[in-house]
Amino acid sequence: MAKIETNAKQPYWTPKRMARMAIFIALSAVGSFIKIPSPTGTVALDSLPGYFSVLAWGYLEGAIVISLGHMLTAATVGFPLSIPLHIIIAVMMIVWAIIFRWTSEKIHWIIGIVAATFFNGVAAPAAFIPIFGEGFFYAMLIPLIVASFVNIAIAGVANQIVKKAGYI
Repeated sequence: MAKIETNAKQPYWTPKRMARMAIFIALSAVGSFIKIPSPTGTVALDSLPGYFSVLAWGYLEGAIVISLGHMLTAATVGFPLSIPLHIIIAVMMIVWAIIFRWTSEKIHWIIGIVAATFFNGVAAPAAFIPIFGEGFFYAMLIPLIVASFVNIAIAGVANQIVKKAGYI
């Protein structure tokens, strides 16, 4: 039977997209329990599904997954920096994911890994120096760089593998 093509625009919030986002948010929840030791206890492998989603399915889907992933991680340790500051961090995570995708598309995915690792691992704690001081910055620097690199590098490599296999 011939496929009938229509000009009707598909809605963004399809059941398939919602199910995929739910799966990746659940993976973020699992990653939120794989902690990298840090003073706040919020550094974990929660953002990997979000970074993968932003590469594979776009900015909005990735933004939702990565921001909820951070909030789930913060919730596992009782929002140690306060809920408002964790919301700010979740928004920062969205920005880093956008930088990751944009840099990966416009330059190279390895440069995207480096850029997103820098922003999430160095620029993010630096933004909180006025609130928490330099001690917080230096205490969070190594755990955040390590976790950022692991999350982002695995997401980048996984995306390349899945893309080459023709699954996305």
